[in-house]
Amino acid sequence: MASLSRALRVAAAHPRQSPTRGMGPCNLSSAAGPTAEKSVPYQRTLKEGQGTSVVAQGPSRPLPSTANVVVIGGGSLGCQTLYHLAKLGMSGAVLLERERLTSGTTWHTAGLLWQLRPSDVEVELLAHTRRVVSRELEEETGLHTGWIQNGGLFIASNRQRLDEYKRLMSLGKAYGVESHVLSPAETKTLYPLMNVDDLYGTLYVPHDGTMDPAGTCTTLARAASARGAQVIENCPVTGIRVWTDDFGVRRVAGVETQHGSIQTPCVVNCAGVWASAVGRMAGVKVPLVAMHHAYVVTERIEGIQNMPNVRDHDASVYLRLQGDALSVGGYEANPIFWEEVSDKFAFGLFDLDWEVFTQHIEGAINRVPVLEKTGIKSTVCGPESFTPDHKPLMGEAPELRGFFLGCGFNSAGMMLGGGCGQELAHWIIHGRPEKDMHGYDIRRFHHSLTDHPRWIRERSHESYAKNYSVVFPHDEPLAGRNMRRDPLHEELLGQGCVFQERHGWERPGWFHPRGPAPVLEYDYYGAYGSRAHEDYAYRRLLADEYTFAFPPHHDTIKKECLACRGAAAVFDMSYFGKFYLVGLDARKAADWLFSADVSRPPGSTVYT
Repeated sequence: MASLSRALRVAAAHPRQSPTRGMGPCNLSSAAGPTAEKSVPYQRTLKEGQGTSVVAQGPSRPLPSTANVVVIGGGSLGCQTLYHLAKLGMSGAVLLERERLTSGTTWHTAGLLWQLRPSDVEVELLAHTRRVVSRELEEETGLHTGWIQNGGLFIASNRQRLDEYKRLMSLGKAYGVESHVLSPAETKTLYPLMNVDDLYGTLYVPHDGTMDPAGTCTTLARAASARGAQVIENCPVTGIRVWTDDFGVRRVAGVETQHGSIQTPCVVNCAGVWASAVGRMAGVKVPLVAMHHAYVVTERIEGIQNMPNVRDHDASVYLRLQGDALSVGGYEANPIFWEEVSDKFAFGLFDLDWEVFTQHIEGAINRVPVLEKTGIKSTVCGPESFTPDHKPLMGEAPELRGFFLGCGFNSAGMMLGGGCGQELAHWIIHGRPEKDMHGYDIRRFHHSLTDHPRWIRERSHESYAKNYSVVFPHDEPLAGRNMRRDPLHEELLGQGCVFQERHGWERPGWFHPRGPAPVLEYDYYGAYGSRAHEDYAYRRLLADEYTFAFPPHHDTIKKECLACRGAAAVFDMSYFGKFYLVGLDARKAADWLFSADVSRPPGSTVYT
């Protein structure tokens, strides 16, 4: 039995040598494939009693010849989507799973549910998941899903982080989520094993908790089946049939499997890490990447029972209560990419890379010092899918009518599954989601971006690495920049323009009076042997913007506006981008120049 402190010393004494200093694929990806099966710290998983391979035995039940909807993938999202389709009255709904339910990525997930997120839509989605898992499923089926309500605790080690938590608390009040900001002393009373010497405070959410993946998905499948839906395991999908209508629109026609075909007008891609492969069968781009995501499970810790789950964002680590032990995981700046995604992978894990994982051990020991002498019972390192903006991919694909996405959940598929499954079901049945899901809609990405592997890779890496960063209102990505630029880009840059990225476009944001601040090629924050940019003006300006108050550029724009308002002469357009249109034919010229009618009375404002 190794202790966390010993693992830390070994990793420090034997650093892994990178095979190259360049940014080639060798040192970005996993050097080996999945290892032999390992156990995860749940009371049960759906692989138990599997015995010899059941794939060769054929599907778990005969395939129907037709279906109104076919859901591909039996993980959290697939089961939630099927359940909500059935609950909304959709008949002829079928779920196809290539192996067993949860066998891909769901089975090894930590299963945490935090009710507060910076987005109001996500707060609503999380609330629905909690209702389904903690109450509704048990009322419908009489089965316990494995839900445990032990609360959640967010750690603030600086003033800005505490300000973010106060904003979360205010948002939670609007949606009925109980939460409390605690002082370090109050935090110590709640969690006696915690080191609070470096804390500004914490945010305590008493109704957060944990879910069991196997218990949740089997109960969802049982409830969906009771409403007429079909769950078919051991049935790999091999193709998507497509037809083109009289208007030249491509539409879903059916699903091909190793054991026959199903005629259907609607397919839902809930294949997780394998969603890109399913998308290729239909000619649909699915912009996500697969990465290793890990946690370790400790031996028994005296006094840890009934403690809340902990998220220490500044240390980029989480501590999940696991009975009388803890699961310790987090998000690092140098995650390992899974380049060759195997279609044979089921209930498998990777060997843990201790050099990558070391930073989480340091943060965990600092927060709960007893971990330094606590043994490690097991390691869990499995694949998860991540997207360029750390938001799920949902909705109907623009390339193919009837082909919906419900994938790319960035290791949050369990906690967002209920809310997103409901919205996806509503989307399919009624043609649009019930809530404002534009931030999740796959159409948010321009095709020039989804066709670009480097952009997907860079942005997905940055989203993973910044997962626990404070969400500031004026932050901008450093990855995947300069993809789409207008003809005036260099001219504006030379005048000190600080660009913002929107849908791949480099959009003028504001003008820096002390010269150009170009966006440089992505440096992966110094990971993978790359060299971090030194004296990076754009990054330095962004760092100044990390505030919840008015950012520094607010004063710059204020001076510009006051100068425009107070000056009587025509302004220098190259700097201000504004000018007066004067003369006898000014109105005629304005009518020709602008798309809207600007012939309005004095004092009017026209948007054009």
